[in-house]
Amino acid sequence: MAAQQGNMLGSLGKLTELRQRIFFVIGALVVFRLGSFIPVPGVNPDAMSNFLNSQGGLLDMFNMFSGGALSRFSVFALGVVPYISASIVVQMMGSVLPSFAQMKKEGQAGQRKMTMYTRFGTVALAAFQAFGVAMALQKQVAAGGAPVVYMPGPGFVLASVVGLTAGTMFLMWLGEQITERGVGNGISLLIFAGIVAGLPGAVVHTLTMANNGELSVLKVLMVIAVVLVVTAFVVYMERAQRRITVNYARKSGGQRAYQNQTSHLPLKINMSGVIPPIFASSLIMFPATAATWFGGGAHQPRWLQTITQALSPGEALHDVLYAALIIIFAFFYTAIVFNSQETADNLKRSGALIPGIRPGRATGQYIDGVMTRLTGVGALYLVAVCLVPTFLQKAWNVPFYFGGTSLLIVVVVVMDFTAQVQAHLTSHQYESLLKKANLRRR
Repeated sequence: MAAQQGNMLGSLGKLTELRQRIFFVIGALVVFRLGSFIPVPGVNPDAMSNFLNSQGGLLDMFNMFSGGALSRFSVFALGVVPYISASIVVQMMGSVLPSFAQMKKEGQAGQRKMTMYTRFGTVALAAFQAFGVAMALQKQVAAGGAPVVYMPGPGFVLASVVGLTAGTMFLMWLGEQITERGVGNGISLLIFAGIVAGLPGAVVHTLTMANNGELSVLKVLMVIAVVLVVTAFVVYMERAQRRITVNYARKSGGQRAYQNQTSHLPLKINMSGVIPPIFASSLIMFPATAATWFGGGAHQPRWLQTITQALSPGEALHDVLYAALIIIFAFFYTAIVFNSQETADNLKRSGALIPGIRPGRATGQYIDGVMTRLTGVGALYLVAVCLVPTFLQKAWNVPFYFGGTSLLIVVVVVMDFTAQVQAHLTSHQYESLLKKANLRRR
């Protein structure tokens, strides 16, 4: 009877804390969605929406990541992209500059300094992007001839810079609060919420096209099947690991002797996550978008129109460059987040060695070789996932809402959120078991 009551109390406490964390995440996401409808003053909402619908490319991707905030030109129009960019720049500096590398080794104090630099970089990037967007919007006219900005001038530019920068900083703070007081990574959950927000409208649009005969039922079923297959493939590859056998040397402690222990060093196939597709998409779409905004519209030079057309999604040059950039960023970002020699030094200090490999430099070279092959496979996997939707759109002419990058983000974030929930449940069960063991001993 006492054991049953202990189980019930443990379960109640476990569910209470986890419930509070999940409710906090839901509340934060509701705030994010409400904020995406608060517009920056001075913009014609109908003209802005029509203008974005006629553009596509990079603007479509940013609009999807922000949950449609860009099409409404709300204070959250820039989303968390400036924060992500600043974080990657700071991480790169930690691998290049000795002062930042030393800062990474200072523990909690060094982490606070890097967080401060990341925030300063976020403010600078958000202000720069807001200024560029505001200056470009002043010259734009929607399809019906209506100006996008009611009263262009310094006042609109100042209001846009202040509003968009403040919105990005609020999202950065909100993401940090979700990470600390909720479940999962806050920034990833905000991007996930922005992508999923447009899914119901896309499903209704697809079903309407099928009902009107514009899209055959067979194509709809094939698209659903492809989405399920790609999702299963992403789950399998994200969980895939290469486990390197590690042996710990025998240790003696007083009268006790510890025999050799065998463990594994797990290395993920896709160590870089979703960063390579995001940066590859942004980089390859930026020239075409900049040419459209600043190149004079219909009066663009012929060579500029040719480049813009060649870099459009679905074109051969676009697909080749996109795949090449994903591979390059996959190797580059993996080299930033994973240091083979540092891992080898940590193994050596802990008395561990890989069978048949000398400790130290030789171990680092071996791990680096394994990581290079894994990154090559992971980069090809990212390329396949990101290009499948493009081929579907081009071959079947279907409105595929989930692009490769967005589908990858959604699946990875859901997997991470599920793992975090399971970790909380496991930790509570472990604590309840420890309490029961202490009570029995007493």
